Amino acid sequence: MITSHKNLTVWQEAMKPVAAVYEITKHFPDEEKFGLISQMRRSAVSIPSNIAEGAARQTTKDSLDFYIIARASLSELDTQLELCNLLKYLSTEVSSR
Repeated sequence: MITSHKNLTVWQEAMKPVAAVYEITKHFPDEEKFGLISQMRRSAVSIPSNIAEGAARQTTKDSLDFYIIARASLSELDTQLELCNLLKYLSTEVSSR
């Protein structure tokens, strides 16, 4: 039984990219404020948020549904990072792999 999502290593690790995304997007062009910056931040926040919600669910099926959503958000963020590489918004190439 999970006592708190904060005890899960996967949740703890998922919090790190959130901080990184907020930091790197601070330096993006202003015209991306309501575009890529907003989308990347939402994707990043969605990962640990869905892990937390999955951990709080009462059934395995419900938990797995939220873990799958978290994984999808990770794929979404990976795609956005690839776009940032193509657009040369990052000083060094970044990948979530």
